[in-house]
Amino acid sequence: MALTDEQPAVPRPDVTPHGHGLRLDRWDLDAEAHVEAWLRGRTDPEFRRWNTPLILETDLAGARAAMVRQREQAAAGACAPFRITDAERGTTLGHIGVNMIDRTFRTARVGYWTLPEARGRRVATRALALAADWAFTELGLYRLELGHALGHDASCRVARTCGFAYEGTLRGAMFEAGRQDAFRDVHLHARLATDPSPDLDRVLARG
Repeated sequence: MALTDEQPAVPRPDVTPHGHGLRLDRWDLDAEAHVEAWLRGRTDPEFRRWNTPLILETDLAGARAAMVRQREQAAAGACAPFRITDAERGTTLGHIGVNMIDRTFRTARVGYWTLPEARGRRVATRALALAADWAFTELGLYRLELGHALGHDASCRVARTCGFAYEGTLRGAMFEAGRQDAFRDVHLHARLATDPSPDLDRVLARG
């Protein structure tokens, strides 16, 4: 990808990255099933084990409010949230977002979660590969970062498989599970637009 001095593009809502059996669609606030899936994912014990949002959603109203905040940030160009779906059936499998978009330094932070029934199928790996390629080509970003709590080995494997190199450990960079008065370390991974793209099809074929 050629590098220029131009600012990254604003995410277009009509663009839905797809491939590897997935489609990255938009969350629809008017679709009750979307709000329910969001709440189920964000209240899942495995999600709460590794993430402590500033505002914890506990009911549909809280989930919808969180989705509204996300939509407002997306409209401002600060993030690009996607609903991970099965390409054939349209079933919601999880969420992935290109967040904290910095248009000056052309960087962003990627985060994701999957619903319990989607785990063990490399959904996060496939979604991250799609989102990264989209961010580099559609938004013109140069650096994508991915951070996960120390000990989250599954997320570490996802990052490495998708070409996000481990760059070090950030001390006390995120909240402990279920707390906002204690902190834990974070593994930092990153991928540059100039890094070689991983051969994901070959990786997935190995099972």
